[in-house]
Amino acid sequence: MHGHWSTTSTTQGLRLGAQHSVNETGEMNKMEKKRILVVDDDETVLESIARILKEEGYDVDTAENGSGAIKKSSGRFYNLALIDIRLPDMEGTKLLTAMRETTPRMIKIIITGYPSLQNAVEAVNKGADGYIVKPVKVGELLKVTKDHLKRQEEAADYGEEKVKGFVETRAREKGYDV
Repeated sequence: MHGHWSTTSTTQGLRLGAQHSVNETGEMNKMEKKRILVVDDDETVLESIARILKEEGYDVDTAENGSGAIKKSSGRFYNLALIDIRLPDMEGTKLLTAMRETTPRMIKIIITGYPSLQNAVEAVNKGADGYIVKPVKVGELLKVTKDHLKRQEEAADYGEEKVKGFVETRAREKGYDV
């Protein structure tokens, strides 16, 4: 389902991917922990960021290059991706565009050791939701990650309410008791 709505049955309620479900009384249930994909060719950076995020309770996966990230993101939903701007097989800004096509709901944050206004503008223009400068500070990494995931959850909650209202209206129109 990868974040798309479907009605499963009246007893199971509405379901948004594997992230949330809304039962028939309208209560929200968290289904799984947030999934994060970390993409960096520097093994030390990759392992450090993954370890920090895992200690915070996130479900973390890693890729050492762009093609690995594309493959992983096309087969699994990730709430957020942290992407190094320079990868061995492609620029991180090019990966932003490739990943947008496979998983449009994913938050994408560029990580760079080469900060410049040009890099930041290009990253944002190609779909980055944020920008972190190396060396990555733990506090900044966690704040940026939490803030973006909170906004994603709030947007999903708003979307769920709209869909729930739509489904209830349609059910009433068809004569079902809601």
